[in-house]
Amino acid sequence: MNGTLSGLVLLAATLTTGLMAGLYFAFSVAVMPGLGRSGDRTLVEAMQRINVAILNGWFTLAFGGALVLGIAAAVLHRGGTGRPALPWIVAGVVLYALSLLITMGFSVPLNNRLADAGTPGRIHDLAAVRARFESAWIHWNIARTLVSTAALGCLAWAMRVAAGAGRA
Repeated sequence: MNGTLSGLVLLAATLTTGLMAGLYFAFSVAVMPGLGRSGDRTLVEAMQRINVAILNGWFTLAFGGALVLGIAAAVLHRGGTGRPALPWIVAGVVLYALSLLITMGFSVPLNNRLADAGTPGRIHDLAAVRARFESAWIHWNIARTLVSTAALGCLAWAMRVAAGAGRA
């Protein structure tokens, strides 16, 4: 990395994408397996609380920032010595955008349905609520983990290509 604006933006895009891939990965390998070993009420209540707590500035910065910074990195690498990295940056942006589509199209609606089920102490059939949520949410989280990790790989490779081209 030579410290140019294009290199710094690509680094920031890579870091924010990595944060999101890491978050999804942590849910895949620790949070959901741990909650999977718990009772229905614990899983429902924990996920309801997590879904509220995660809506904060730090999450928003990484979640939206990865896409915005990725697009900015692509624009900054569209010509000159940065051009060899452009296909990798574009691939990373497209893959990350796919993770956003999965999140907005599948994960968020599942989270909303879980919230709409009500307070766990007042839900008549917690097992049914859990069954409608858990396996589908895990499935889509694995999908977004894979595509966001692939996005991270593309952006990391773009950094290598850009550095090799003399312009990070």
